[in-house]
Amino acid sequence: MPAGAKARLFVAVDVPAAVRERLCGWARAAAAGLRSESADARRSLRLLDPDSLHLTLCFLGSRPVEEITAIGAALEECALPVGELSVGAPLWLPPRRPRALAVEVRDDPDRGLAALHSALLDALARVCDYREERRRFRAHVTLARMREGSRGSGGGRVLPATPTLSFTPASIILYRSWLSPGGASYEALATRTLIPS
Repeated sequence: MPAGAKARLFVAVDVPAAVRERLCGWARAAAAGLRSESADARRSLRLLDPDSLHLTLCFLGSRPVEEITAIGAALEECALPVGELSVGAPLWLPPRRPRALAVEVRDDPDRGLAALHSALLDALARVCDYREERRRFRAHVTLARMREGSRGSGGGRVLPATPTLSFTPASIILYRSWLSPGGASYEALATRTLIPS
């Protein structure tokens, strides 16, 4: 690696394959409904592949590659129990000028996801100069992105109800994001199993 090399990093929990497939089916149906309403909507949404769906806990952005080992090791401190999470309402994100279609993820009754998120931020602050984003953490799974140049007009449109789904996260993962014209691909760099609740 050349000196000063950077990597685009984020930490997430994976969503089980069966849940990803159901969410993608919902997104296809929602997108089809939007497309039937307008030609602009037909061009605007790019559905994501089921294998790329995850629940991001922390987007670190472009980081020096030398930090990857320390960040991966810090995940060990975050292997907290998280109970069953449930899929909530559809979301346009950000709300004012949407660039993505997502579904909210509701925390378990013991707030395990919130505790995991907080522990992760503390661990990252100890190993690198990461600073928490200003906007509050909003657990969600992104299902589609607005194509470049679209106006984000989907935000005011009514979406069908999401399927009733739930899952329990099994691990926390450090990913590297590789960007390309066809969309991002993700490489798992470090995985830590979460303590069963």
